[in-house]
Amino acid sequence: MASFCSLTLILISIFAFSISIANSKTLKRDVKALNEIKASLGWRVVYAWIGDDPCGDGDLPPWSGVTCSTQGDYRVVTELEVYAVSIVGPFPIAVTNLLDLTRLDLHNNKLTGPIPPQIGRLRRLRMLNLRWNKLQDVLPPEIGELKRVTHLSLSFNNFKGEIPRELANLPELRYLYLQENRFTGRVPAELGTLQNLRHLDVGNNHLVGTIRELIRIEGGFPVLRNLYMNNNYLTGGIPAQLANLTNLEILYLSYNKMSGAIPTALAHIPKLTYLYLDHNQFSGRIPDAFYKHPFLKELYIEGNAFRPGVNPIGAHKVLELSDTDFLV
Repeated sequence: MASFCSLTLILISIFAFSISIANSKTLKRDVKALNEIKASLGWRVVYAWIGDDPCGDGDLPPWSGVTCSTQGDYRVVTELEVYAVSIVGPFPIAVTNLLDLTRLDLHNNKLTGPIPPQIGRLRRLRMLNLRWNKLQDVLPPEIGELKRVTHLSLSFNNFKGEIPRELANLPELRYLYLQENRFTGRVPAELGTLQNLRHLDVGNNHLVGTIRELIRIEGGFPVLRNLYMNNNYLTGGIPAQLANLTNLEILYLSYNKMSGAIPTALAHIPKLTYLYLDHNQFSGRIPDAFYKHPFLKELYIEGNAFRPGVNPIGAHKVLELSDTDFLV
């Protein structure tokens, strides 16, 4: 009898919860923000946005790419994923009024102009993906206010200026993609203080400086696995201290202006798998330890001033990340 009563109470609770969800209204703030976006010229996705309520209204489903959740008596928008639909125009400032967003994905569109400083209002955001657009100007320092973000992809745009040091204020950041832009100056050494950063890609920009400057903070980059700095204007040599990045698996330094000998210490990074040194001004010989490394699959060295007889390891291929890699 007791078990029957318990089951009845559970069913009543589930029913009451379902009724509360059905009767929940979408927060007016979010309805207004999404309808402002809907009215923006060039958003072809709006043809699938039927009704006035982005979270669904009666028999109408939620708008395509919009995910909502219930908080108390209201529904709020928590995810907005509208990508590869040729959205044209400036970054929609109304997005920054969706204060409960945890995921914002507008990649592979034709957005232009700068990221507005209001982006810092999205304090609950965990993933921001704006790659493959035509965004430009400098990154606002307010991007450093996204304290919960773990994935930040701004690659394949036209951003310029220096990489903001404020990115070092993102304690949860794991993946940072800044490649294929027009960034200048040095990569902030402060990024080394990010305790969770696993992947850093600043390739194909106009960056200067040295590796030594980047790793000058003691104990920096403690869990970094992949470091892409290819196709920039880096100078100087590879410091032996780089071997302190013991989790490093990919080191991509191709097409810079680096010089000097390759330190033997680099061959003692235990998980090093891909090492790209090609098209620099390195000289001397490759230490024998590299050829005995248990995990090193590719060592690409052409376009340098190494001694005759120095051989690469493996076959060179351009390393590219898929969407699946991004979401790991």
